[in-house]
Amino acid sequence: QVQLVESGGGSVQAGGSLRLSCTVSEYHYSPSYMAWFRQAPGKEREGVASIFTGGDGDFTHYSDLVKGRFTISQDNAKNTVYLQMDSLTPEDTAMYYCAAAVLTYVDAYLDPSSYNHWGQGTQVTVSS
Repeated sequence: QVQLVESGGGSVQAGGSLRLSCTVSEYHYSPSYMAWFRQAPGKEREGVASIFTGGDGDFTHYSDLVKGRFTISQDNAKNTVYLQMDSLTPEDTAMYYCAAAVLTYVDAYLDPSSYNHWGQGTQVTVSS
């Protein structure tokens, strides 16, 4: 069973930065895609950023809401994917989840249904 463990969440003031980490373990097959999603209270889970893990980290996709502020990256040696979040606003407040696609076809990079393994989430709170 693939295990995903997120870390790096916390509280920050508007304009600040945070870096989330997601470490993958206990897998027999490497994920083909990794992604970050978020869910605020009363809202649906939405895709934030995704990355194709089989390349050099250049095949990425971002939600329009975070493009230019967030950066997804990977360290294959550490089996870890990162989400660098800059210029945070209160609207970025949410539970952030790491997701992995293992042995499944991904055609919608920021659709939760494309991913079959999920972490427990890490809370990000941005105050004004």
